[in-house]
Amino acid sequence: MEQVSDVERIDPADLTEAQAVSELERLAAVLAQANLDYHGKDDPAISDAEYDALKRRNAAIEDVFPHLKRTDSPTEQVGGPLAEGFSKIRHEVRMLSLGNAFEDDDVFEFDARIRKYLGLSDTEPLSYTAEPKIDGLSLSLRYEDGQLVYAATRGDGEVGENVTANARMIEGIPQTLSNAPDVLEVRGEVYMSHADFAALNAKQDAAGAKSFANPRNAAAGSLRQLDPNVTQSRPLAFFAYAWGALSEPLAETQMGAIERLGAFGFQINPLTKLCAGPNALIDHYKDIESARPDLGYDIDGVVYKVDDLALQRRLGFRSTTPRWAIAHKFAAELAWTRLEAIEIQVGRTGALSPVARLSPVTVGGVVVSNATLHNEDYIKGLDSKGAEIRDGKDIREGDFVQVYRAGDVIPKVADVDLSQRPETAKPYKFPDRCPECGSAAIREEGDAVRRCTGGLICPAQAVEKLKHFVSRGAFDIDGLGAKQVEAFYNDDQLRVREPADIFTLKQRDEQALTKLKNRDGWGEISARNLFNAIDERRHIPLNRVIYALGLRHVGESASNLLARHYNTWADFDLAMKDAEPQEGPAWDDLLSIDGVGAVMAASLTQSFAQDAEYASIDRLVAELDIQDVARPSHDASPVAGQTVVFTGTLEKMTRAEAKARAEALGAKVSGSVSAKTDLLVAGPGAGSKATKAADLGVKVIDEDEWLALIGDA
Repeated sequence: MEQVSDVERIDPADLTEAQAVSELERLAAVLAQANLDYHGKDDPAISDAEYDALKRRNAAIEDVFPHLKRTDSPTEQVGGPLAEGFSKIRHEVRMLSLGNAFEDDDVFEFDARIRKYLGLSDTEPLSYTAEPKIDGLSLSLRYEDGQLVYAATRGDGEVGENVTANARMIEGIPQTLSNAPDVLEVRGEVYMSHADFAALNAKQDAAGAKSFANPRNAAAGSLRQLDPNVTQSRPLAFFAYAWGALSEPLAETQMGAIERLGAFGFQINPLTKLCAGPNALIDHYKDIESARPDLGYDIDGVVYKVDDLALQRRLGFRSTTPRWAIAHKFAAELAWTRLEAIEIQVGRTGALSPVARLSPVTVGGVVVSNATLHNEDYIKGLDSKGAEIRDGKDIREGDFVQVYRAGDVIPKVADVDLSQRPETAKPYKFPDRCPECGSAAIREEGDAVRRCTGGLICPAQAVEKLKHFVSRGAFDIDGLGAKQVEAFYNDDQLRVREPADIFTLKQRDEQALTKLKNRDGWGEISARNLFNAIDERRHIPLNRVIYALGLRHVGESASNLLARHYNTWADFDLAMKDAEPQEGPAWDDLLSIDGVGAVMAASLTQSFAQDAEYASIDRLVAELDIQDVARPSHDASPVAGQTVVFTGTLEKMTRAEAKARAEALGAKVSGSVSAKTDLLVAGPGAGSKATKAADLGVKVIDEDEWLALIGDA
């Protein structure tokens, strides 16, 4: 279990910076595991509502602390890893996820955000469609000249699995279309009805085969069969609700386009309704929620979309979600069970995470046997400011506790029933020594987490760092995953104790191949394949190396920023050493990188200043050919790489639209004018920024000139 924090009950606006860092680290870890479970294994540990609620909290913290946004931020992720055995298909138009709402107020805020972005008043009409959110597997179907040419799962949003042969076996997916655009990508959800699910499980039981946990798992597993005949034997259905690439528009409105998909022969949801504003959306949500038990298939919320497709195009997209749509989710569930024991686990950064071992209990359709206890304050019933969060109730081994899974992959203990507390239950004493290495475990001022000070001598930290090193965004060595790394670490013969050991494994021990191929699950071919895969990863881009080091606060996105800024390992290495005093030109240059704040910068420089840690990095670098990373080019963009500032009143677009358009063209949008500003776009009412731009010699243009420059005039 990954490290956790004690801040889940605290509003993001009330978090300290240290608490925010700890919480973002935890959220990134548990969401990555959830993605793997859901998309890669078809075996989710949480419901969609819980997953989206967790992403929502992550985004809220990033809004308050934008400089702490991790490079592996869940807000930048869509979908999950691809399953093995399928070829890949790159989506011409990305398949994105949706933002979410949990309360009625969130729906009104969604409407208000759209109106503000578009410059619409509260009284101007704005219609939405509302449709049930099907709990199944997303699928994209591409038709050319009316013929189905391929079908692909969402995958990671950009690349999906080629399941064309399987999709052809689903009765509700037409093989040919009449009067359709020359190119049409139909998107929707593959699902299984409750009745068909029950019949399938009965058939599985009769054959002595494994039964499915729920209809979503059954649908996903059936669609992703390597043998299409298995898919054909499964009772799958398909609801169409969207589209991707088009050679011509389907309609002028969302509702009109959905109705046209129905005319092509696709099943569209009969509960889809046109609603005039947020009050009507909420009323329809309540109607669908009431009808939910009798629908005959699983849904986990209602999706709202702006009906006018021209407005959808103006609103555009964030990095992973459209601005013009949101999913209003149903509430999660609670359950009571016995807390059998409290255990401490040590994470990659040394965090001591208390875990509740529970008597197994079903919560929201999932069997739960452990839960996060955050840290010592949470166990005592206190938040980070010392305020009571459970009416003074502490948590003890033997307690009867309430488990709550809304918004969290790892369930949490929300309450304690004191009437059922055993007389022998005693207050829990949080350890001040690491249970793995015995080093002192200290809690720095302002930090929500107690951490082991053992560093590299702590086996738990070393193993977790190695697991991170071989993870997908890092070195991603074929055949060397988390389980193999842990086994190699604990093997006194193979002795993989730090990243460099992976690359010296063969050369420092001529018997390594023999030792490896004699292990359970390994043969000579698989062993040789592993060594070849390791050698292939000696040539690796700078951004992956930075991310693989597992430096605290430095995620995948930040690693990309750093790599593009410094370009080479030599320059990056020298800059981190020169910036170590946290002052001077190198430090200022590090902080000037958009997305790098003081906390991340300090973590970087401190890591390179620690002799033992740097020696480990140096040994690794000696084994690698680190490839330079150049800045991405936008050859067709006249403003790529430029810093642009907007000031005054824009009359033909809102400020938010202008910013989004500039960033899409490769420009950096700043809120202030400086010597680094390349262009000031000044509307009526421009004041001090225009004056400062003139003083600095910054080019100033008006809105019409800006639109002409970017080709939008």
